[in-house]
Amino acid sequence: MPLLALGIEGTAHTVGVGIVDETCRVLANVYDMVKPEKGGIHPREAANHHAEAVVPLIRKAADLAAIDLGDLDVVAFSQGPGLGPCLRTVATAARALALTLHRPIIGVNHCVAHLEIGRGVTAAKDPVLLYVSGGNTQVIAFARGRYRVFGETLDIGIGNMLDKFARECGLPFPGGPILEKFARDGNRLLTLPYSVKGMDVAFSGMLTAALALRKQGASMEDLAFSIQEVAFAMLTEVTERAMAHLDNGEVLLGGGVARNKRLQEMVGRMALDRGAAMFVPPGDLCIDNGAMIAWTGLQMYRGGVRMAVADTIVNQRYRTDEVAVTWR
Repeated sequence: MPLLALGIEGTAHTVGVGIVDETCRVLANVYDMVKPEKGGIHPREAANHHAEAVVPLIRKAADLAAIDLGDLDVVAFSQGPGLGPCLRTVATAARALALTLHRPIIGVNHCVAHLEIGRGVTAAKDPVLLYVSGGNTQVIAFARGRYRVFGETLDIGIGNMLDKFARECGLPFPGGPILEKFARDGNRLLTLPYSVKGMDVAFSGMLTAALALRKQGASMEDLAFSIQEVAFAMLTEVTERAMAHLDNGEVLLGGGVARNKRLQEMVGRMALDRGAAMFVPPGDLCIDNGAMIAWTGLQMYRGGVRMAVADTIVNQRYRTDEVAVTWR
C-alpha cells in the first residue's frame, strides 16, 4: 500500500481537508470558506466556522478517497503563518486525529506547501515561485537547504489589496475574481503608484490612489484594469529579476491570485521571452487547500521529519525560510 497522508488547512478564511498518496495523487480535496456578509474576516468568527466544519470535512474527504481513517500513515496541518485562532483550531483537530489513530503528526509551513504542491502536480523541478495570495506575496526559490525569499511585499499581500479595494467599493468577498471580470471591460490605463523597491513590492499606496480615483468618478472597469496591469507588472518584474539572478528557467505560480488569467498571461509572456517555462497548478490547488498540506507533510515525513505533540505549537509568523528542507 502506498503511504497516505491527510492534511488540514486553516490559516485564514478557508478550512480544507485533503488526502494524497506518495505519488502526489490527490484522492480528496474538500474545503469550506468563510464568506462574511460585510467587512473582512474576523479571526475568532473564522475559527468558530472552522471548528464546526473540520470534522464533517474529514469524514467527507475519507469518503471521497474511499479509505478508512485508519488507513492513513501521516496527519499534517497548517502550522503557520496565519490567523492565530484559525491555526489553533485546525492544530487541535489534527492532534486529536493523530492521537486517536496513533499516527505521526507533522506541522507544515503554509507558504512552502504552495510551492511543494506545485512541484508535485506539474513538471516544474526547481522553479522560482511567485506566491500571490491574500495574506502573502513572495518570490521564493530553493537555495542551500531552504526556500529563500528573494522578494516580498513590504506592506499588504496582493490578494488583500484587491479584496480591500473591492470591499470599499461595495463588492462582496472575495473581491479579486470580481475585479478580474470588471478588468476585461476596462480600456483606459489610469495612473497608479508603481512601487518596486529593489526586489520588494508595496501595494498600500496603490490601494489609496485607486480609492481616490473611484471617488473622483473613475469607472470600476478602468480601475480594475489599471490595478491589475500595474500590480501584476510589478510582480512580473521582481520575478524576472529573481530568475535572472538565479539563472533559473522555471517559474511556478501559487496562491489564490495565481488563478487570475491576466497574471498568468503577463508572467507567461515574460517566461516565453526568457526562453523559460511557466507552470500553474489546477485552480483548486492554487487556493488554500488541504491537499497541499497533506503532500508537504508526507514529503517532510519521508525526509525524516518527526514531531512530538509539543512541537506542534502554531506560529502566526512562520517564515518560509525558517523551514529546513530535508526532503530535497
